[in-house]
Amino acid sequence: MSELRTDRLVLREWREADLGPWAGMNADPEVREYFPGLLTREQSEASAARFQADLDRRGWGWWALEVRATGEFIGFTGLDPVEEGMPFTGVEAGWRLARAAWGHGYATEAAQAVVAFGFEELGLAEVLAVTAAANLRSQAVMRRIGMTRDPADDFEDPGVPDGPLRRSVLFRLGARPAAR
Repeated sequence: MSELRTDRLVLREWREADLGPWAGMNADPEVREYFPGLLTREQSEASAARFQADLDRRGWGWWALEVRATGEFIGFTGLDPVEEGMPFTGVEAGWRLARAAWGHGYATEAAQAVVAFGFEELGLAEVLAVTAAANLRSQAVMRRIGMTRDPADDFEDPGVPDGPLRRSVLFRLGARPAAR
């Protein structure tokens, strides 16, 4: 399994010690503002187990995210194939951080690392990112890492119940040709 490191972060396998903070994040209404609802402890643990299984099977996926200097778990980031039933296909980059980790540039730093991994290690031609149309913070991260949005790609997420969170935006970033 690949562990990724940036100047300030480690993207790594999930640990038992991550489960409490992960469940806390998923029970936080601000962290889950742009998702259909809060998750129970059991749902959070099940998601972490799925994430780890994908990492074990593929060597990449949704990594646990920690601050290098302190070892503190602050959320997750990574890459995952787009779910079936979406109006597009490909590999999606994503992130979710604990509120205390917001505003430090961690999401941008982590997203840059996973996008580079996608292009350099996986040979992807393109990386996608999706969020609720109202999630301007996440869209700002997408723009900071060089992604662009075509409003013609906006869509109604079939996995989200009818309501204000269903309208979603799709951002794209293509691989840059290698220098000759």
